[in-house]
Amino acid sequence: MNPSPMREQLMTIFRAGLAAADPAAAVHRHLRRDGERLRAGGWEIDLAKIRRVILVGAGKASARMGAAVEEILGDRVGRGWINVKASAPPCAGPCEGSLSPSQGSSPRGKPCEGLNEPSQGFSHPAPQRVPIHEAGHPVPDEAGVAGARRIAELLQQAGPDDLVIFCISGGGSALLPLPAEGLTLADKQRVTQSLLRCGAKIQEINVVRKHLSGIKGGQAARLAAPARVLSLILSDVIGDPLDIIASGPTAPDSSTFAQALEIVSRYGIEKELPPNVLARLRDGAAGRIRETPKPGDPLFDRVENLIIANNAASVAACAECARGLGYAPRILSAATEGEARDVAREQAKLARAMLGEEKGSDTFSAAQKRSQTPFPGPALSAIRAPACLISGGETTVTLRGRGRGGRNQEFALAAAMAIEGAQGIAFLAAGTDGTDGPTDAAGAFADGETLRLAREKGRRAADCLAANDSYRFFDAVGGLVKTGPTGTNVMDLYLWLIAARPRF
Repeated sequence: MNPSPMREQLMTIFRAGLAAADPAAAVHRHLRRDGERLRAGGWEIDLAKIRRVILVGAGKASARMGAAVEEILGDRVGRGWINVKASAPPCAGPCEGSLSPSQGSSPRGKPCEGLNEPSQGFSHPAPQRVPIHEAGHPVPDEAGVAGARRIAELLQQAGPDDLVIFCISGGGSALLPLPAEGLTLADKQRVTQSLLRCGAKIQEINVVRKHLSGIKGGQAARLAAPARVLSLILSDVIGDPLDIIASGPTAPDSSTFAQALEIVSRYGIEKELPPNVLARLRDGAAGRIRETPKPGDPLFDRVENLIIANNAASVAACAECARGLGYAPRILSAATEGEARDVAREQAKLARAMLGEEKGSDTFSAAQKRSQTPFPGPALSAIRAPACLISGGETTVTLRGRGRGGRNQEFALAAAMAIEGAQGIAFLAAGTDGTDGPTDAAGAFADGETLRLAREKGRRAADCLAANDSYRFFDAVGGLVKTGPTGTNVMDLYLWLIAARPRF
């Protein structure tokens, strides 16, 4: 697929969304030092009264966040440890976890060769005073256990005059795999793999994982008490729930053992789980194991959890960029979720209605009902092309085949089928972390000509969708969007351009 003006404009808009989620810039916006005064959110800390600053972190963006903390605090940062995703290349063949909602890229990895899009221009500095430790993601590994254990040790050593700064970002849950007493890493790996295969949402996966952990679900804050804890959080979860992002290591946990057990039962995976895992969940639900710390626990009086970047900020930046390019922007939602192919078809109906190809009233009404957190703005039916529809969030995919791909590529494939032949519509879906499933693509681009090009290359869209084989489909037509690792992660962006007249 040759570059088109609309494709280039979509990439420009996407980059604006990435820039709004830059981890280092976000830290500098929210953490400020004036002499011995450190301000963050509602906190003001007198550094003269702080004995040590301990810097720890986990997640795909945590290294860049940690580097920014060091820039602000300099030699006040003493001990620390940060777990990041290992920079191993993606798998080369079909992978049952390829459509996981928690797949992503390493903040330290090198961009893949043969990228078809310009670099985002992000550098990836790492902290100089704190070790950076690579570990497995999305399935935890022994390196992750060793790193999580080291973080737990540092937290336990913190005293009442110490300040712990915890950098948390997407991927943090898999990168803090500290099995609870009586469990092993192999147990947690089997649980994670089963949850990924059955299509559980990332929120549900984290509810289970933190009740099998010795550090998640507020337990990191429990380990650090009575030290002061400041968590800087880059949200990759819809609605920014503190107890869900990275499984909420320093946040009160509103979920319970009983809820974790219900999730396992609802997806029918009890027989896939190790007996000791089921025994722990059942013992916890019966009150025989100590629960994670809940809202109202006094230990959180000395904890500040601060969201420093999220998907809403990125979609807002996309809207401003689209306006600058001459498109009337309309943000649909920063909470898009659901089956990728279904959401794609509904958004495609909106785009075609704006182009005048479908009756608008019913289409607009249905779309607005489905928007989970609608943004203020003009009614969808009042917007005229040229327009840009923008949404963000995280869809899911039910695996039906054994092809290659990710949720954004599957979204784009369903969108391509829904806009076949439409002149003046172009679409891009991509993950802000630069990775979509275990592939070297962030997502994909589609327009009204995509299916025609695919047929010329011998690819049938319906067959590829049935096999969850979106990567090979878009590879054949040149529609893959490859950015390389971006160093951030605030879920996905879905961008539609609707031209007033054909621009191809």
